[in-house]
Amino acid sequence: MKQKLSLFFLLCCLMSFGQVDEKKLDALILNTLKTFDVPGISVGIVKDGKVIYSKGFGLRSLTSKQPMDDQTLVGIASNSKGFTCTALAILADEGKIDWDAKVSQYIPEFQMYDPYVSQNVTVRDLVTHRAGLGLGQGDLMFFPEGGNLTVNDIVHNVRYLKPENPFRTTLDYNNIMFIVAGEVIHRVSGMSWAEFIEQRIMKPVGMNTSFGSYSRASAATNKIDAHAPVDGKAIAVPHDWNETANAAGGILSNIKDMTLWADFLLNNFTTKEGKKLVSDKQVQQLWSLQIPSGVAPKNPYDTSFYGYGMGWFLSDVKGHKQVQHTGGLIGTVTQFTLIPDLKLGIVVLTNQQSGAAFSTITNTIKDAYLGIPERNWLQTYSSRMQKVEAEYSKQKKEAYSASEAFRKNKDLQPKAEQFTGKYQDTWFGDVDIIRQGTTYRIECARSPRLKGELLPYSNNSFIIRWDDRSYDADAYIIFSYDEQGKAQSARLKPISEVTDFSFDFEDLDLKRK
Repeated sequence: MKQKLSLFFLLCCLMSFGQVDEKKLDALILNTLKTFDVPGISVGIVKDGKVIYSKGFGLRSLTSKQPMDDQTLVGIASNSKGFTCTALAILADEGKIDWDAKVSQYIPEFQMYDPYVSQNVTVRDLVTHRAGLGLGQGDLMFFPEGGNLTVNDIVHNVRYLKPENPFRTTLDYNNIMFIVAGEVIHRVSGMSWAEFIEQRIMKPVGMNTSFGSYSRASAATNKIDAHAPVDGKAIAVPHDWNETANAAGGILSNIKDMTLWADFLLNNFTTKEGKKLVSDKQVQQLWSLQIPSGVAPKNPYDTSFYGYGMGWFLSDVKGHKQVQHTGGLIGTVTQFTLIPDLKLGIVVLTNQQSGAAFSTITNTIKDAYLGIPERNWLQTYSSRMQKVEAEYSKQKKEAYSASEAFRKNKDLQPKAEQFTGKYQDTWFGDVDIIRQGTTYRIECARSPRLKGELLPYSNNSFIIRWDDRSYDADAYIIFSYDEQGKAQSARLKPISEVTDFSFDFEDLDLKRK
């Protein structure tokens, strides 16, 4: 029955965009909500300069029970990066920045770990994920929310992040460099990043109900609560984004405004009033491949190239250029897709962190316009996620079973005086390992929400069970002892692959103070 419904939906879409059977798409989205336990989803489609679909489904909050609609505000997360690069393109058109100028020209104190890179890293390098920093490296300086590092602190601390790859050789997705790029905008324009985005981009485009940051949306009422799975069921969790990282992912928007943004981009960066905000020269810069990445030999869209431009991932799908990005926070994920030569834009916003949900919807819509026979993405992603989640559960169960077994032998467990104390990482700050009654705990001075209990795992390691169970990021902490049996340093690593890359534990190098 599902296959017949999906095939009928496909045929309706293929007739013409004006004849899309909304009820069939509605049914797919409602099934997606149930399948992936997502409280609310909003979806928009732009085709040939017209918004042909703009709806919300489900609840914007499991707490308030208020409905999700096309004006419900959602943190678009890393889809904000396209706005950051558009802002830089505007400044480039005005002669105020040069993509290939050294970052130190705009931020004199900026340094990276390697002196050569410090002297040569450019604005272009900041926004193309090719400066050498690894995936998510340094994200703990702003993630999770509640840390007390400022933008200037982050700019300063970049010098302590030892790059994982040689300069300009590898695409490794990194948020910290976008924070630095946002500071370039601030110093050149004299406006905060959020002010610049709102005044110079959102206002001309007509995005009148969007905000450059969460703090600027405090009075808005129609906005989501974030939701994350805890013990197998989605629950409402606190909003999680630090204002210091706005340039990497701070925008709140909705389907109504994001379809305006999509139409603006598809119309060659020109507003409805005919005002071109970015020159053709700069558009070419933004949407030209700056750093390539690998492509699987067999993939669902016969993609032959993939990589990053400036603010967007670029690839080909069935012979058409695709401009796309996703965004993720704790409790929400989003996807934004453009196929420029088809004048097609697809926007999916959610209030749960299931990428399978937005991929199901985007791929189904995209397939219809590309003329691809029905592939039942809902079933594909559902089966895939069941396998992936089973593997994650196995990894976590094995770790905790080993810990439970080890805890039965008190004689083998390290003594408190061996490992408790204050440790420090050069870019993350102080971490306290303390005894509290009969238990041990970890507390991070510069990220106060990152705290939890230590459960013995071996004679030199523990499992950190974070207090906030929505993180799903429990980790090993492994101590290194001196000849007297006293810990002098410690490293962390996740116990499961489910851990989001922004929990950048493996780049910490804790030394006892």
